[in-house]
Amino acid sequence: MPFLINDENRAIGWAVPSKKTDKAPVDAYNKGIELLARREHSSRELKSKLARRGVENEEVDSVLEKLQSKDFQNDARFGEMLVRTRIESGHGPRWIVAELQTHGIGEAKARELIDDAAPNWTELARSQLRRRYGGKKPSNLAERVKRSNFLLRRGFDAATVQLVTRAEGLDTSADELD
Repeated sequence: MPFLINDENRAIGWAVPSKKTDKAPVDAYNKGIELLARREHSSRELKSKLARRGVENEEVDSVLEKLQSKDFQNDARFGEMLVRTRIESGHGPRWIVAELQTHGIGEAKARELIDDAAPNWTELARSQLRRRYGGKKPSNLAERVKRSNFLLRRGFDAATVQLVTRAEGLDTSADELD
């Protein structure tokens, strides 16, 4: 920090830089590029982030069109990335569809993206059970219900959960879950 100097060239204190109260206008295009350089964003997410940074709606739309025309922002690519990462983290199809919808990707497109990834949901559900509970078999019906609820919360459909939890052991009669 520089010193304040008086007329006789003597230091009389520290100079404190003044704070700017008016912000420089945000360069929306460069801000969009900066956000996309970090990770993929959906168009809805990018619009929201630019708007929060003070960019006007009309400018946001034109910047988004420009970014999409240069293929810097692409909802299909964003969706593929999100599907891939959620499958790798052990989430089921219901969870993934719901998350894609929060990003502005419709249910039909979300299901298409999931189908293109072609995961083995049964094996993924088994893997999640092994990760969470180890190799232990459920000791009673309450434990099996607990494991079923765990998989349902992770977004697996009921048929997959039933198949995996019944295969884990205990009684295989259909009377228990009905």
